[in-house]
Amino acid sequence: MEPPKDKWNIVLLIFILHGIGTLMPWNMFITAKSYYVGYKLGGSENSTSVSNYAANFLQYHGFAAQIPNVVFNWLNVFLNLGGDLKKRMSLSILVELALFVLTVVMAMIDSSNCSGAFFWITMITVVILNMAGAVYQNSIYGMVATFPFRYTGGVILGCNICGLLVSLISISSNYIFSTTRTAAIYYFITAMIVLVLCFDTFLGLPLNKFFIYKELSRKADDNENVKNSDIPYWSIFKTASIQLLNVFMIFFVTLAVFPAVNSDIKASSADFFIKDPVILTSYWIQWPGSKYLIIPVVLRLIFIPLYLFCNYLPMNVDRRLPVIIKNDWIYWIIGVLMAYTSGYYSALAMMYTPQTVEQNFQVKAGMFAGAMLISGIFCGILFSFLAPYLV
Repeated sequence: MEPPKDKWNIVLLIFILHGIGTLMPWNMFITAKSYYVGYKLGGSENSTSVSNYAANFLQYHGFAAQIPNVVFNWLNVFLNLGGDLKKRMSLSILVELALFVLTVVMAMIDSSNCSGAFFWITMITVVILNMAGAVYQNSIYGMVATFPFRYTGGVILGCNICGLLVSLISISSNYIFSTTRTAAIYYFITAMIVLVLCFDTFLGLPLNKFFIYKELSRKADDNENVKNSDIPYWSIFKTASIQLLNVFMIFFVTLAVFPAVNSDIKASSADFFIKDPVILTSYWIQWPGSKYLIIPVVLRLIFIPLYLFCNYLPMNVDRRLPVIIKNDWIYWIIGVLMAYTSGYYSALAMMYTPQTVEQNFQVKAGMFAGAMLISGIFCGILFSFLAPYLV
């Protein structure tokens, strides 16, 4: 019989939704900076510790989010954290939902007299959220690895859409509601709605014939792996190493300069950064091929010095490196090229990775790619802390 088709692209749309869901917690917290720093942590307590919490909120949040994210992404590759892929994903989403309920409750409570306690509860919430989010993200890349190219691209498209969607939610909630407290409550409730949709659509996937066909194929491969021998993790990693390096390098370069360096460049429109739509190109054009993708990926390292030679003026830093790129249009062009290559090449690398190994190892290759993606982000963020010292 002919294999079933994805009628109306329902499975593809669900994977796009899950791409949004995987990054929703991270984006919700970093976009709510003004709520945490200006409202919750700028309360009535007149102490140094409270002001430090506010001043260093994003730095604390970055480490609280990314360290468990990296650790649990890699653990999820080698250990069955919570059972098979479907159980891991469903449990992760439920944990995230519970933590967003706690976040909404904390938004309702007046914490002006206990800012320190609020701060540490928030940090603990961020740590657990990113533990669950790491398992969720890594599992979705493993699951989609056995599907055609564009389904992996769909997950990445969802990840890119997520930042734009969260920004629109933030703007809308602040515009509609008159108080910061009410706006924050409905802002975080929106994230809960998205996660509920992710959970519901995930439960509905087994009713789709196309998804059932792909799942049966994947389970057959898994059973064959169990019968034959243990999973050859090193062999999979080595075979896919070039594409895994591509994934790591793309996200390392991007996070090394965006948003930390980009936000401190003094230009007439310093926030100009087109990022989200470019991923669509990879649906129709897969160039360069897997063999030569490493060349433009390595060349992207040039963006780091290019950004540093722009009018980059970090706070409390006496810049000594000369500013070579002073023209805003040149800066914009660099920004567009940076964004486009980030989205386009990351989609290609994530699509190519599972194709480099045998079919029965594609799930693990996809999970390795997810772990390398997060590792690239983490290392890029760490490198961004060096940028002020480099200038």
